[in-house]
Amino acid sequence: MSQPIIELRHVTQRYGDHTILKNINLTLESGKFYTLLGPSGCGKTTILRTISGFNQVTAGDVLFDGQRINDVPANHRNVNTVFQDYALFPHLTVAENVAFGLTLKKLPKADIATKVAEALKLVQLADFGNRAISALSGGQQQRVAIARAIVMQPQVLLLDEPLSALDAKLRRAMQSELRDLQQRLGITFLFVTHDQEEALAMSDEIFVMNNGEILQSGSPVDIYDEPINHFVADFIGESNILPGKMVADYQVAFNGQQFECSDAGIPANEPVEVVMRPEDLTLTTPAHAKLTVTIDTQLFRGDYYEISATDDRGHDWMIHSVNPAEDGATLGVNFRPQDLHVMRLHEKEAEFDARLETYEGTEESSRDQT
Repeated sequence: MSQPIIELRHVTQRYGDHTILKNINLTLESGKFYTLLGPSGCGKTTILRTISGFNQVTAGDVLFDGQRINDVPANHRNVNTVFQDYALFPHLTVAENVAFGLTLKKLPKADIATKVAEALKLVQLADFGNRAISALSGGQQQRVAIARAIVMQPQVLLLDEPLSALDAKLRRAMQSELRDLQQRLGITFLFVTHDQEEALAMSDEIFVMNNGEILQSGSPVDIYDEPINHFVADFIGESNILPGKMVADYQVAFNGQQFECSDAGIPANEPVEVVMRPEDLTLTTPAHAKLTVTIDTQLFRGDYYEISATDDRGHDWMIHSVNPAEDGATLGVNFRPQDLHVMRLHEKEAEFDARLETYEGTEESSRDQT
């Protein structure tokens, strides 16, 4: 792990009797794309404001390049923010908007012109310098806001839901552009969103938040495939979550049956929850299935059918299939051991990571011996 560029250590933020951030620990490395993901009001923007210097922490420390910056004012921190509403000046041209921070610093006009031209080229608006802000599309305005931020050459760029006002098609295009820009610039991006698909598509690492806490952090694949609790599993993508009981290592029971799984380190007979993603389930005939369900409804989603079903114990199921199913039909459901993910009911991230590391080490040692 390289030297962190930003660290929050045991950061708590309170407003009166209301705690907004609860003992936040967060580490950002240089040159990566990070995302704070969670529902509205969970504390995502408060973390951005804490890093940028607009909020003072109630407890804990904020470090930049290893130096404590709790008392460093916002204008002396080498970070810039792109806001949700872009905050562009309508009476200034595109180039004047981008140059605004440099002008305040009283740089020579020739240097300003060079830097503005470079920034506009980076966001693919090289020929837009003389245009009025009102003449730009939403996506172009968003690029101007980014150009205004990166022209100041920050080490960290904070982005507070900057794509939320765009239509779906443009939003997807801007996701690719932002990711490409971050890689070309090589600086740290910290992106805030409540859109889980956006987070999965863009990030090197995701911090999933709820009620002022970071519940889980990791790569998009880790967060999606191995959610730590019910909230994360339900918030990240579609999930089938059923109550169950751990039988033994790699054996779990639910729906009155016992199944092979890929989880270990959970005491026998402990109540658990079992997660199955809809795309990992396969419909078949009841005679060749592990479970049977009755088809309730289905929606055509373009490249798959989203099928809702119910089993004989009253549990709801969602299944993604490339083939349609007949409403009211009784069909079988199949899955592989690796398609089941077992969650303990009250496990913290540190406990989850330690359990995973222990059993991955045990499996590796067993393979070496054989």
